[in-house]
Amino acid sequence: MMRIRIRKRLVITAMMPIIAAALVGFSGEKKMDDNLKWWQKTNVYEIYVNSFQDSDGDGYGDLNGITSRLDYLKELKVGAIWLTPVYESPMVDNGYDVADYKKINPRYGTMQDMEHLIFEAKKRGIRVVMDLVYNHTSDQNKWFIESAKSRTGKYSDWYIWRDPAPDGGEPNNWRGIFGGSAWTWCEARGQYYLHTFAAQQPDLNWENPEVRKALYDIARFWIGKGAGGFRMDAIPYIEKPVSFADGPVDDTEGRASIHDMTVNTPGILDFLHEFKNQVIKGHDVFTVGEANGISADQLDDWVGENGVFDMLFEFSHSTLAFKGAETWCKPDEWTLKDLKKALRDSQAATADNGWYPIYFENHDRPRSIDFYFGAHADRALAGKALGTVLLTLRGTPFLYQGEELGMTNVHWDQLDTYDDLNTRSQYEIALKEGFSPDEAMRFVHRFSRDNARTPMQWDGSEHAGFTNGVPWLPVNENYTAVNAELQSAQPDSVLNWYRGLAAFRCEHPVLTDGRFEERMTESDQIYAFTRTDGSEKLLIVVNFSGEDAVFSYDALGIGGAPQVLLSSYGFVPAVPDTLRPYEAMVVSY
Repeated sequence: MMRIRIRKRLVITAMMPIIAAALVGFSGEKKMDDNLKWWQKTNVYEIYVNSFQDSDGDGYGDLNGITSRLDYLKELKVGAIWLTPVYESPMVDNGYDVADYKKINPRYGTMQDMEHLIFEAKKRGIRVVMDLVYNHTSDQNKWFIESAKSRTGKYSDWYIWRDPAPDGGEPNNWRGIFGGSAWTWCEARGQYYLHTFAAQQPDLNWENPEVRKALYDIARFWIGKGAGGFRMDAIPYIEKPVSFADGPVDDTEGRASIHDMTVNTPGILDFLHEFKNQVIKGHDVFTVGEANGISADQLDDWVGENGVFDMLFEFSHSTLAFKGAETWCKPDEWTLKDLKKALRDSQAATADNGWYPIYFENHDRPRSIDFYFGAHADRALAGKALGTVLLTLRGTPFLYQGEELGMTNVHWDQLDTYDDLNTRSQYEIALKEGFSPDEAMRFVHRFSRDNARTPMQWDGSEHAGFTNGVPWLPVNENYTAVNAELQSAQPDSVLNWYRGLAAFRCEHPVLTDGRFEERMTESDQIYAFTRTDGSEKLLIVVNFSGEDAVFSYDALGIGGAPQVLLSSYGFVPAVPDTLRPYEAMVVSY
């Protein structure tokens, strides 16, 4: 067996986790590639505004609450915060139904509060990224209100209207992503309008140049306010096919998936190149698209110098349980090999063109510890394992609030406790598919979007320090054991592991711009890869199983004298080529 020279045990104090982690390993003298943009060299943190921090006691998070927590984010080396929509909205879908893109939702504060947040964030080297909802608006948006009045007028063609079918029914058999028909009748016009999501979220007609002009003007408005970038919501659906024919039936109600019928329709890239050229070029901002349905082999068209966005959230690794299906009651089995292949394909697709946004969680996904590990795993070790992958892959890490604490899913017994309208529709779909109420609730527990939307767990006080009032959504019951205040004082906590790794990433540019190469692709236990850049070489090995996992440095092609720099157990193992359950290690060689 190869002799391994082991460093002394890494000791991280409660007060100095970042400094201690940063001093381990290399000197940090190597400078990062000057050709990289600022957003390629930092971490992005998604804030679900409703649930991050309430400053006024109304039970909802707000802009001033975010401002009060900027120093906490700075400790995570966050250089940009992505806010879920803060625009004026009736909140049918928690802000993704926009009534006015240039006004702030009073629930969150005022435009002055928004400007103050941007100002205070900038002082700390943090940019504010806005969520642009461009596929649809609220049905309370003045554009739709006017469009629904008649078939003539300025806004009459701003949405997608169709006459009834010859039999008087819906124009086709498309099913919305939230379930039920994708069409809703409007008596005033005598027509149906299309909605990819809820009936209160009518789809915009991107074929109308006036619609595009208005949307581009909104982005320019926020650039003028100091926005540092845009996350583009549900963007693969903005273009619709020429034909609105029926699709292949795939449910018991005789409907077809609107996702399958409209995603990535030819012509969509023409619109997005127009957006890039007319809005983004010449500004120091980044764009990242939400792109369910775009695969790794299509990324060349979407990202990079000749693409339309700087980065793209593609879903292959986060939807392993569905393979693109829309219904929770038809989950697929998957293995670690499937996860590794999905990540490997995305890394390969952006190795020479474009850039990859690394993520495991967002506001539409269950908590990653539950999704990738399940209830059997040690929660803290699982959280550290995922954090290690997140902060050592090539690309820009996107953290989601609470992920750095190892927050987990909730298991509420009553459906009424859940707020998310998609959760309710998925429950009903499961019943229609023949599942019992108990079985339908098990799907809710596993996959509900509310799993990620419970209030941020700041401390062990009532309501986890999120609010002085009654929280809009109940706090996860484990908040007294899982919270930021407690973990800040625990040297071996998930939070301090994230802080240490974030600092380590800053000190080791190889983790930003070094080459990625996966090792042990056929292992069912270990995810292993190297990051190399000249003389700087790191091996990352992560055990995704609850059993010891043995690996060989020789078999991995690791020569010289490997040094274990970091272990998620806090101390180097007695047998350094054996990973303990859920252990993550960073090794220099």
